[in-house]
Amino acid sequence: MEEVDITIVGAGVIGLSIAAQVAEDNRTVFVIEKHDSFGRETSSRNSEVIHSGIYYRPGSLKAKTCIQGNRILYEICEKNNIPYKKTGKLVVATENLEICQLESLLKNGLENGTPGLKMLEKKEIKQLEPDVEAIVALYSPSTGIIDTHKLMEYFISRAKDKGADIVYNSELKGINKQQEAYEVFIRDADEEDFSFLTRVFINCAGLNSDNIARMVGIDIKESDYTLKYSKGDYFRLYNPGRWGVSRLVYPVPEAEGVGLGIHLTLDLAGGIRLGPDANYICKEEIDYNVDESKKEAFCQAVQKFLPSLKIDDLYPDIAGIRPILKGHQDDFRDFVIKDERDKGFPGFINLIGIESPGLTSSPSIAKYVNELING
Repeated sequence: MEEVDITIVGAGVIGLSIAAQVAEDNRTVFVIEKHDSFGRETSSRNSEVIHSGIYYRPGSLKAKTCIQGNRILYEICEKNNIPYKKTGKLVVATENLEICQLESLLKNGLENGTPGLKMLEKKEIKQLEPDVEAIVALYSPSTGIIDTHKLMEYFISRAKDKGADIVYNSELKGINKQQEAYEVFIRDADEEDFSFLTRVFINCAGLNSDNIARMVGIDIKESDYTLKYSKGDYFRLYNPGRWGVSRLVYPVPEAEGVGLGIHLTLDLAGGIRLGPDANYICKEEIDYNVDESKKEAFCQAVQKFLPSLKIDDLYPDIAGIRPILKGHQDDFRDFVIKDERDKGFPGFINLIGIESPGLTSSPSIAKYVNELING
């Protein structure tokens, strides 16, 4: 039976970044992907924002990997001609009750090491963004946007140059722990089944990562690995140039919400996107249709800081689904990035609940996983 050193399931931005990091001349690395190409799920359905690290609990993996990943991503883009723009971001308070929340975000960001943060008064906001109405804003200059597709292509190229293989149309059907390895069972595009042995197995299956953990024998309920799904819709604006907004604009996040509030983001083609919202859905309810009936609610939410917006300016764009660990009653849930040796599965590395800021964190997560492998 064929034996490889490292197998990664999932060719999204996380799996590909890890492949690019862990592949070496003396290692055999396989990336297994059930779809016909890379980044078909969460990685291709997001805001493409490079986050700065203001939202995440100090000391958490989300905070640490976001701060480091932000710096590394800009370096990668500069060195490899990956399209990006360091736009900066305003988190805006439109009423006095929200100011204390902005101050908390500022404190959190400073504790995490987010560079350049400062509070702006109304006059300063108007100087930066004349069409934006707010009484106070938190300015984050290190926030930006990136071409996620080109980033994933870069990770693929780097991984392949170092000898990794990426296999599409291959669905994981089972994993059995052997004495010193894991037997991996795959069904290919021709409905043929085959298996091989791998010394290290890395679970980057995103929306399906809890099921992969269960497949090897981990009790996901006991481990608190059961994923919830959060669906977010996006709308775009006709004639985006009429507003002249040059930075990302976010509301103060809702204290009990699972998302960051409906915000305004830019893309590299000059478009303006609103969203996402965030709604828990059942795993059986996955679809990527945008609910057009939400248009009015989106418009009203953004009118709080962009009052010139009209409902007829919006049209449906895309929807995305995030794999999250945080439940309705949870305060904060961190990424799970863990070698499961304490559960009896050494060399089985789980990545579960890799939601925002997963894109930003991807190169830092890859370094972290490589350290787990090298021990």
